[in-house]
Amino acid sequence: MPSRWRGLIVVALAAVGAGPAVAGPPTDQLRGHVEQILRILEDPALRQEARERERRAAVRRIAEEIFDFGEISRRSLGRHWQERSPAERQEFTQLFSDLLERSYVSKIEGYSGERITFASEALDGELATVRTRIVSKQGVETPVDYRVFQQGPRWRAYDVSIEGVSLVANYRSQFNSIIQRQSYAGLVKALRSKQDESAGRPERRARPGAAPGGSTPRPRQSP
Repeated sequence: MPSRWRGLIVVALAAVGAGPAVAGPPTDQLRGHVEQILRILEDPALRQEARERERRAAVRRIAEEIFDFGEISRRSLGRHWQERSPAERQEFTQLFSDLLERSYVSKIEGYSGERITFASEALDGELATVRTRIVSKQGVETPVDYRVFQQGPRWRAYDVSIEGVSLVANYRSQFNSIIQRQSYAGLVKALRSKQDESAGRPERRARPGAAPGGSTPRPRQSP
């Protein structure tokens, strides 16, 4: 996945501007989570190096409210998900979720004042799309769509589309390529290696432009 594309996801969730108000629970909840993240990033006390771990844990908790990492994992593995045992599914979800969360938390701290406007919301039963626009300091707009599904009173994202390119489809293509060239075991080995690499060194701040247990109800497939 291009680093610029990953970075836009982070910027999209790290900046909020005075865009037009859009009525509806999906947009309201996403906006609320974004505002929570901003408060954490702007808190002088949490910006202290001694509280870095606490700050990142707080951001990670909100990321878990925004995204359903289990659903993202299932969709990203695609047809190979059906071939996996329950234990393999659990392991893959844990490894992939950890990769996404680490990337999200480490990159989001590169927020530098980008702005997001909430453009529109489209409901389709228990599914919805929240359309936003990222506005750079130079005024360049980038469309970012969040595909969410209803989980009780909450709306959680199972995919993000940047300029029409799906996060899930992008990872599905990469994972399928690795499995075809090597094997499913090869994919798991690569994910473990990424996890070990991240755990073995402190997460470093990055500027935007470098890239976001238990069962969850499955939403019906989007059209």
